[in-house]
Amino acid sequence: MSEQVKCLIIGSGPAGYTAAIYAARANMKPVLYQGSQPGGQLTTTNEVENFPGYPEGVTGPEMMIQLQDQAKRFDTDIRNGWVTKVDFSGPVHKVWIHDDTEIHCETVIISTGASAKYLGLESEQKYLQLGGGVSACAVCDGFFYRNQEVVIVGAGDSACEEAHYLSKLCTKVTMLVRRDEFRASKIMAARVAKTENIEILFNTETEEVLGDGQVVTGVRVRNNRTHTVHDIPATGFFVAIGHEPNTAIFKDFLNMDETGYIKNTPGTSKTNVAGVFVSGDAADHVYRQAITAAGTGCMAALDAERYLAAFEG
Repeated sequence: MSEQVKCLIIGSGPAGYTAAIYAARANMKPVLYQGSQPGGQLTTTNEVENFPGYPEGVTGPEMMIQLQDQAKRFDTDIRNGWVTKVDFSGPVHKVWIHDDTEIHCETVIISTGASAKYLGLESEQKYLQLGGGVSACAVCDGFFYRNQEVVIVGAGDSACEEAHYLSKLCTKVTMLVRRDEFRASKIMAARVAKTENIEILFNTETEEVLGDGQVVTGVRVRNNRTHTVHDIPATGFFVAIGHEPNTAIFKDFLNMDETGYIKNTPGTSKTNVAGVFVSGDAADHVYRQAITAAGTGCMAALDAERYLAAFEG
């Protein structure tokens, strides 16, 4: 037996919960599945200071609990579990939870987000979990390292952009590039090269993130040509080696770009499948902020509501 749902929301970050708040208030009786990481990427963020309405700041997990409570207040059906398979080929949108629970949906809002790529070092993950100096978002966390020295890993446009952003806040930014050249565009590479407080170390890889057990104190690096090892003093370690959208289960049905971000009709949350909408970082590789995710969650719920109204009318 399959369950019939008017509006299914997949994912529980700012986009998913905002979509739920709007959908519930429009009497769409949304069902939201939290996914494998309830609260999304913000649950790994210790302090959020740039979301409007929090003058004293808020922790990422605390903010997600508040958004969840707000969605529940309007009777959103919030469930544990994650989607393992979908079928958007017919007039009924079919979704499976844990491969066994089948749901037939009139509308689907995808808010599965994206996951930052990390180096995978044990020391990196330790200080990431502690919230003590490892970050994958300079715009989110750079402010906490003003007038300090930081290290950033990456060689693409995003890494250059984030290094330049950090250079306006920090006394020194050391950029680690694994190869002997940038992958970034010439204009972005030139911008960091001429910024006085950015030092670029080519052919350099991270051996270990150093710390005192609570916070980061430095980074041990190795030159992959000379094999020499040295330590760089730093209070922040930024990883800018890309993000991976959590969209693989939709690839057979939805149009995506070459890196897996879902394509939407510009100015809307509509995908190429009628009744399926996308919000948040699953479609956004440019801004990737909580506030923009929340905005597109609102758009998705409004688009879904209008779709249902036209469908029912």
